[in-house]
Amino acid sequence: MFGPYEMLMDFGLMSIILLFAHLLRSKVKLLQYIYMPSSLIAGFIALFCGWQFLDVLPFAVRESGTPYMSSYPYLLVVVLFATLFLGKEENAKKVPFGKMVKDIGDTFFYNLGSEFWQFGIALLFGLFILAPLFPEIHQGFALMLPAGFVGGHGYATAIGKTMQNYGWEEALTVGYTSATVGLLSGVIGGMILINIATRKGWTRLVKDVASLPESMLTGFVPEKERVSMGKETVNPIALDPFTWHFALTMAAFALGYYVYTLSKTLMPGKYEIPMMCLSMLAGVLIQKVLDGIRLGHYVDKHVMNRIGSWVTDYLVAFGVASIQVSVVVKYAMPMLILFTFGVFLCVSFALFLGRRVFHNFWFERSIFVYGWNTGVVAMGVTLLRVVDPGFKTKTLEDYGLAYVFISFFEIAVVTIVPSLVANGIILTPALILTGAAIACIVLSKMLSGWHADIPANALREGEAEIIKEFNMEENAA
Repeated sequence: MFGPYEMLMDFGLMSIILLFAHLLRSKVKLLQYIYMPSSLIAGFIALFCGWQFLDVLPFAVRESGTPYMSSYPYLLVVVLFATLFLGKEENAKKVPFGKMVKDIGDTFFYNLGSEFWQFGIALLFGLFILAPLFPEIHQGFALMLPAGFVGGHGYATAIGKTMQNYGWEEALTVGYTSATVGLLSGVIGGMILINIATRKGWTRLVKDVASLPESMLTGFVPEKERVSMGKETVNPIALDPFTWHFALTMAAFALGYYVYTLSKTLMPGKYEIPMMCLSMLAGVLIQKVLDGIRLGHYVDKHVMNRIGSWVTDYLVAFGVASIQVSVVVKYAMPMLILFTFGVFLCVSFALFLGRRVFHNFWFERSIFVYGWNTGVVAMGVTLLRVVDPGFKTKTLEDYGLAYVFISFFEIAVVTIVPSLVANGIILTPALILTGAAIACIVLSKMLSGWHADIPANALREGEAEIIKEFNMEENAA
């Protein structure tokens, strides 16, 4: 019988594995130099020591022998989405859409276009390449490429669960595999690209990758580099600050679940609203209510980000551990072709379009998007920090501003496209998404300029001043 004790023990066991994985990463040089996330290491340990191989880890299992932990990632992604719009950034500025496009149009259109492109081209690839080669695979198979690559284990879980609800039982394993391959492509492929870039003179602030901070390698931050996780916005005498923030998260999660259950009762047809989108909307509602009663500023965005981040670590670990090896073997060839195509898409987008679209620091900005397009934003930040240690290029600042608007398009794609694909409507969304991606690049060229005539290793607008400032700070240190 499965109950709360068994679930808590599963999380306790995975916690032990995560701790061991992090300690392992802090000692093994190979894992350090490829920036392997500890959660990914933990997932592989749980996979190979679990029910499919050594079977030495006592995770709770069903009567069929499969572990209950395969159901955890979807619940975790619903919790993750609940945190997305909870909290207030300090000194956050509201910028109109028009001004944002004028100031950072290249960042907005490139990032949005890269996501549209991956979804649209993947669907077309599935229709015209994979389907004729492998007629037995599910019609939504190719959708799991962007689900895992550009969305990481979160979107892979959300989209995979939607496809599973429509009858494709193997969707989650394909999604988890896609996300895992994406992360590996991000860390390993990203470091290969960075080494090529430093040799060719494409990077502006870092000329080699040998002098990286120790904290990036070991995963442990020395005292002088430590920063606060957030601020205490309520008094612990009344309620612990973390309890306050976690309760807000779980309230949004619960509201999303209840509305999802109600929607399934009221709309039992072919289409559904994913639970993770409903939990996100519940988070928006809670934040708006708090804003309305002038309490919104007591929700610290940094704390909410940390909650979302620790949820993601368990999500990745459980996701990798839940991969069914028999399904991977069954779809080995179409997966190999699809994932190879996905890596080619991300690399070509970064190296070919990046240096033409971005007005300055083209490689730094492109490698950030490459990391995001193969895994998660955190991977993009990791790769960016290698070539931009002090975040002087404003890549993150510009992305953060652009993402306020990109997020609406992103949620629309994740909400609408999976249901359409599951019901056999593929060509229309594929053409719309591909057309939208092309439109983004055309608009970027029209509004922000095109830089194809500038050599890849030549200085661009505003770079000289930032390079000088960076060098002065390095020499002073």
